[in-house]
Amino acid sequence: MTTAIPVRTPLPASLAGSTVLLLGGSSGIGLAAGTLLRQVGARVVLVGRDPERLKAAADRVRAAAPGGEDTVLTVTGDAGDERTLDEAFERAGEVQHVYSTAGGIGGAGLLKDLSPDGIRQTLAQTSWRPVAIARAAAAHLPAGGSLTYSSGILIVRPTPGMAVPLAGAGTVEVLTKALAVEFAPSRVRVNTVRYGRIDTPLLRSVPGLDSDEGVAAAGAGTPLGRVGTAEEAAAAALFCMANNYVNGQIITVDGGESLV
Repeated sequence: MTTAIPVRTPLPASLAGSTVLLLGGSSGIGLAAGTLLRQVGARVVLVGRDPERLKAAADRVRAAAPGGEDTVLTVTGDAGDERTLDEAFERAGEVQHVYSTAGGIGGAGLLKDLSPDGIRQTLAQTSWRPVAIARAAAAHLPAGGSLTYSSGILIVRPTPGMAVPLAGAGTVEVLTKALAVEFAPSRVRVNTVRYGRIDTPLLRSVPGLDSDEGVAAAGAGTPLGRVGTAEEAAAAALFCMANNYVNGQIITVDGGESLV
């Protein structure tokens, strides 16, 4: 076992000079995290599947703080693909933190109506991605590094037709605690941020939520009267990266939505 994890300031400023790999960093919470990280002086590597959206995201992150081209790198590909992950770590060089917002929840439907092949495909996609990310992180992250996943409150507040996609998506929360123990000898921390409704392109792809009025109406009945911003959501991930004494935790950021 290595020496104890170092004590450092838990403020986001401690991330200055570090390199953070953002999986799913071309939009939404991942993109907001990249912007916040550049503002505190971190180097950012964005991974996403859409080359044009990835380029636009990189330009936006670069604009958040001055720096050379090397301060924001991009890798095009699926974050669940081991070749993409290998390329991302190779391009980045030394990486201190990994944050994954990659993926989504597909394959919805009542269990009795889904085909066995469809169920297998959904579970394979949603369960494998966080495992592949963890394997890559284990091979590359140094002592004092961190891996942060994202999940959602549907995992604890399911709706009909979501049993199969949530069974796969819930993998990240199980992995968080298991990997925090497994990675402990290497002094690498693992956490997950569980999000409520956040105003992102993904939320606005839902019918009825594709306008400012729809989003406002969706948040009106929550304890704080609105949905969260991508920046508010991303700040929780920076907290997990910066605070060296947060490990194996599922942190809920939902404005209290899961309480009502």
